[in-house]
Amino acid sequence: MKRLFVFFMLCNFLSFADDGSRLWLKYDLIKSESQRKVYSKTYKKIVVLNQTPGIELAAKELQEALTGLLGTKIPISYESNNVTSSKKSIVLGLTDLGSEEGFSIAGDNKSARIESKSEIGLLYGTFAFIRRIQNLESTTFQLTDSPKVKVRMLNHWDNADGTVERGYAGSSMWKWPELPETIDPRLIQYARANASIGINAVSINNVNASSRFLTPEYLRKIKGVADVLRPYGIKVFISVNFKSPKTLGGLETSDPLDESVRNWWLKKTNEIHDYIPDFGGYLVKANSEGEPGPQDYGRTHADGANMLAAALEKRDGIVIWRAFVYNADINGDRFQEAFNQFKPLDGSFHEKVVVQVKNGPIDFMPREPFHPMFGAFPKTPLAMEFQITQEYLGQSTHLTYLAPMFKETLDSKIDANYTVAEVVEGTKDKFPISVIAGVANTGSDVNWTGHPFNQANWYAFGRLAWDYSLSSEQIAKEWTNMTLSHEPSVVNSIVDLMTESLPTYIKYTYPLGLHHMMGEGHHYGPQPWLEKSGRPDWTSVYYHRADAKGIGFDRNGKMSNALSLYSKEVQNKWNNPATCDLNYLMWFHHLDWTYKLSTGNTVWDELMIRYFQGPEEVKAMQSQWEKLKGKIDSEFFDNVAGRLKTQEREAYWWRDACYLYFKDFSKLPLPNGLKAPSRTLEDVKNIERIYHLR
Repeated sequence: MKRLFVFFMLCNFLSFADDGSRLWLKYDLIKSESQRKVYSKTYKKIVVLNQTPGIELAAKELQEALTGLLGTKIPISYESNNVTSSKKSIVLGLTDLGSEEGFSIAGDNKSARIESKSEIGLLYGTFAFIRRIQNLESTTFQLTDSPKVKVRMLNHWDNADGTVERGYAGSSMWKWPELPETIDPRLIQYARANASIGINAVSINNVNASSRFLTPEYLRKIKGVADVLRPYGIKVFISVNFKSPKTLGGLETSDPLDESVRNWWLKKTNEIHDYIPDFGGYLVKANSEGEPGPQDYGRTHADGANMLAAALEKRDGIVIWRAFVYNADINGDRFQEAFNQFKPLDGSFHEKVVVQVKNGPIDFMPREPFHPMFGAFPKTPLAMEFQITQEYLGQSTHLTYLAPMFKETLDSKIDANYTVAEVVEGTKDKFPISVIAGVANTGSDVNWTGHPFNQANWYAFGRLAWDYSLSSEQIAKEWTNMTLSHEPSVVNSIVDLMTESLPTYIKYTYPLGLHHMMGEGHHYGPQPWLEKSGRPDWTSVYYHRADAKGIGFDRNGKMSNALSLYSKEVQNKWNNPATCDLNYLMWFHHLDWTYKLSTGNTVWDELMIRYFQGPEEVKAMQSQWEKLKGKIDSEFFDNVAGRLKTQEREAYWWRDACYLYFKDFSKLPLPNGLKAPSRTLEDVKNIERIYHLR
């Protein structure tokens, strides 16, 4: 608590530059004097009942927020538990009612009361109350809230050497060499930010895991992080390498049915709990992209997951087993691989196992149909895995707000009755465990996420993990109010910019459902011509199937029968190219270049119209952003302005690469009004080659 107290005092007395380090927890003075007076008149002090370390933490957070927002120090008083009202106060107290993490807030023009069954629920309620003030909402309200999903998790892909796989915001924020003796104060800010949006779990290392994280050396380091996160209700998970019994334990095998291997994992699990008593559990990537797993020994994914679950049998932790698996089969369809491997195992997993499934069947593409596993596993709880870091979405140079993508997946109907979100929550099949995970986009950059707007994707993931019924627009408005401005015209302009950013990105990269055409390895920029790689399904031509006749991957029976993995209701939406949502068209149909679409355009014309619209919309984004100069923080403005210029250049790169490559197949002219680029296909290919120079 002493470390936390020092942190809060620094917040009080130091003058922050708006470098983005505070994220959305910016407790700056509310500019509207009339609005400040309303809050100041209503909230004169904080009254704490049930004095405990957790409630005191919430009280100090509330004090820090009100002091900054209202410009006057708000005192904390400690009173007896039987106090039922206190005028001009915010009362924090425990109650016997409600769920463990839920809370209730009652406010009028005289006082407010925040209650929960637990200390962490009270902290969540406190952050919800602060969020209302940051958004200048009324003092008179009633709010009862609780999370829809039990485990709301960030997956960090941080490595022991300090690098971050698919990270675009600097190096690892954990600072492994300094732990556990030196704890970076930024970890407190990280914990606060996560708690403010309801994140309650983190996996601390890369799923392409090193056994080093299970050694005493690193368990001490992880304990140091866990000790910081614990007061904020955040449990730590460890990603494990399946062959650790061999590489670390010196055993001759890592066979999950071997008794010595099972004993090794049991002892290791007990050892971890000696360091981290509230250890969250294991996250596992196995038999995927070269990672070891139970199939190396002729065993199944269930055999491997159940072995780890047995090691956790007497503990509270769980096993999260990733379903991102696919075989290198040039005649197959990667779309189906995870379904085919896991479907026969439905019902054979231990009750402590959750199977984690990516939102789509390929790999975090900018737009994918929801994964067919959702809704097809009535006997196995399925976790949702989103990617917050923008591996395929412009990384750190393109402004792409991802809440609409998250919502599109969560709101998708798996059949006539249920949505994907309801499957994840457990509404459909009544599982006791529910998990939603996001691959984190944080790093050592001062603003945490590289691109300033990438903070909004972290924020949006947390808000939707807590309540998937929230709209993308509401979340964008909250974040903008908390981060940039309360001026209505400014807020509306920024929210419009955010909500239109993803459709714009898709137009100049993957229109009409095209997918997986990025640069090899680094996954940056376009490379639709890629035809040779370490395996066929790492190429671009495997997916777009462009030829002299047409383009697209027919998954309706001709090239693959992947569409049959969905319910009849979903099949009927996508099986007819005349009625299929154009956003998913090339996911399921190979169509002639001259096929007439519902827009009245041919496939070729519609593709080119969208490819050429995309960069022009980025130019419009720049113009819209320029109008905000002087109306928001200059450092934030300049940072985004520079990245938008890069985004424009790279939007033209994508447009030109795809037009110049695909025109050699279609042999068709551009639609009227569109002007061909002056550079050649070879010119564009040379840009991509630069990324592979050593």
